[in-house]
Amino acid sequence: MTTPRIRTPRRGPTGPRARGLGGRGARRPTLRRAGPVAGLLALLPAALAGQTPADAQARALDAARAYREAHGPAILRSFAELLALPNVASDREGIRRNAEELRARLEARGVAAELLELPGANPIVFGELRVPGATRTLGIYLHYDGQPVNPARWTHAPWEPTLYTRLIQDGGRPIPFPADGEAVDPEWLVYARSAGDDKAPFGALFPVLDALAERGITPTSNLVFFFEGEEEAGSIHLRDYMERFRDRLDDIDLWLFFDGPVHQSGRPLITFGVRGVTGLEITVYGPNRPLHSGHYGNWAPVPGMMLARLLASMKDDDGNVLIEGFYDTVEPLGDEERRALAALPRYDEELKRELGLAWTEGQPQTLAERLMLPSLTVRGLASADVGERARNVIPATATATLGIRLVKGNDPEHMLDLVEAHIVRQGYHIVRDEPDQATRLRYPRIARVTRRETGYPAARTPMNLPIARQVIDAARRAAGGQELVLVPALGGSLPLYLFTDVAGKPALIVPIANHDDNQHAADENLRVRNLWYGMDLYAALLTMPAGGPLP
Repeated sequence: MTTPRIRTPRRGPTGPRARGLGGRGARRPTLRRAGPVAGLLALLPAALAGQTPADAQARALDAARAYREAHGPAILRSFAELLALPNVASDREGIRRNAEELRARLEARGVAAELLELPGANPIVFGELRVPGATRTLGIYLHYDGQPVNPARWTHAPWEPTLYTRLIQDGGRPIPFPADGEAVDPEWLVYARSAGDDKAPFGALFPVLDALAERGITPTSNLVFFFEGEEEAGSIHLRDYMERFRDRLDDIDLWLFFDGPVHQSGRPLITFGVRGVTGLEITVYGPNRPLHSGHYGNWAPVPGMMLARLLASMKDDDGNVLIEGFYDTVEPLGDEERRALAALPRYDEELKRELGLAWTEGQPQTLAERLMLPSLTVRGLASADVGERARNVIPATATATLGIRLVKGNDPEHMLDLVEAHIVRQGYHIVRDEPDQATRLRYPRIARVTRRETGYPAARTPMNLPIARQVIDAARRAAGGQELVLVPALGGSLPLYLFTDVAGKPALIVPIANHDDNQHAADENLRVRNLWYGMDLYAALLTMPAGGPLP
C-alpha cells in the first residue's frame, strides 16, 4: 500500500515525604502571599499612564525573573507540595483535596474562586480576575488530575516528589529540595506524577501572580481560570459543565490551554489544535476454559494467535493502517498550516537516536507529517501470564485495547464503525457481551468489542488570527527572542472541540513541560528550566497589549 499523504486543499497532606522534601527541604514554603488584587486593580489607570504595551510586558518579565531569583527554593517546595496530593480522577477524595488546595491558592492571591460542581462529577476550580478597562478576556485552562500509576514501575513513590540533578537514566542523583537562599540549578528535575502533565503550569502560575502583585503590575486582560479534574479520564462531564455554566464563559475571547511538552528540539511551542481520541477493546475466544497445551495443542484454537493475526491485518509493514476508509475523511490542511509544517525543525534523526529506533512508520514522512493523520495503536495486550508465571495452557481468551487518534474530519463513532467492519471482514462475529454456549458453537471466530464511551473529535484554530499573532509575540518574548515552533495540531488529545466547535471560541495550546518528561509513564518529571520558562510565559501572556502584536 502507498503511504497515505496529507491532503492539501481541494488542601490535603502538608508536603512531600521521605527523600523528596526530607531534611532542609521539609520546611513549609516561604513564598510571599499577595494581598487582594482588587486593591491593586483600582490603581490600574494611574499605573498605566504614560506606559507603552512593550513597557508593561518588559516589566512583567523582569518581575517574574527577579521573583524566582529571590524565591526559587520556595517556588520549588510549593510546587512539590501540590505534587504530593494524589490526583487520579477516580480517587474522589484525593481529587477534592487537589481542588480545594487550588481554590485556596487562587483566593490567597485575590482571585474570586469557587468550586463548580455537578452530580457525579469532579469539581471544576473556577476563578475570575476582572480588570477595570480591560477589553479582552482570556480563559486559562489547566487540568489537575493525572494518569493512574503502577508504583512498582517507579523509582520513587509517584506522589513523593523527588529532586534529581539530572535525568535518572543519565546518572542523575537525588538531592534534598534547596533551602531558602541556596542556588537552584535549572537543569534539576522534579520527579512525581503530574510533574509535567499537568501540574507544571500551576507551579508557574501562582508565583507569577505573586511577582506581578509585588511589583504593582496588573494584567491587561480579564482572566477566567478553569481547572478541570477529569481530563485524563476523558473529560466525561466537561460538556455538561460548559452548558450549565455557559454564562460564566460567554465573554471569553481566547482560550489558552497550558498542557503538553515543548518541541523535541527544546524550542518553545505553540499549537493550534489537537487530535481527537477514541478507542475500543477486543476480546477473542478459544475454549470455554484454559486447556493443557500438551493435551490440546495443535487442536484447540489459540486466542493469542488469533488475536495476533487480527491485529496484523490492520496495518502494513510500513505502519500504514489497512482498514478500509480509515484515511478517507481527513480534512485537508490550509496554506498557512502547510507552510508551518514545512518550517518545522527536522528532528526525526535525533529522536530516533534518543529513543533507540532503527526505523519509523510511514517513511519518508516525518513525525510532524504523520501527526496530521489518524493513528491506530495497540495500547495493551493480555492472554494468560508471561515470565515466571507462564503456564502450559491454551488460554480461553486474548484481549487487546486499541487507541485511535483522530484528526479534523474524523468522527469518533464512524472510525469505530470502520474498525468493526474490518473485524467482520476477517471472519469474526461481533458480540457485546460474553458469548453463551450456543453462540460459541455457531461461530468459529467470535470477537467481543467494547467501545470507548469518552472519545471526542479533533479541533483546530486558524493560524492567521490576529490574536494568535499576539500570543506568538508574547511567547517569543518569554523565550528571550528564540524562534518558536508553530504546529497546526498536537499529537496528543484534549477536549478542545468543546471550546472551538461547540462554544465557537479560538483556543491555543502553550506547553511548558520538557519533551522527555515521561508524560503518562513511570518516573514522570519536570525540568526546572521549563518551570522557569512557564513563569516567563505567563508573565508575557497576562500583559499582552490590547491591540495588535508588538513591534
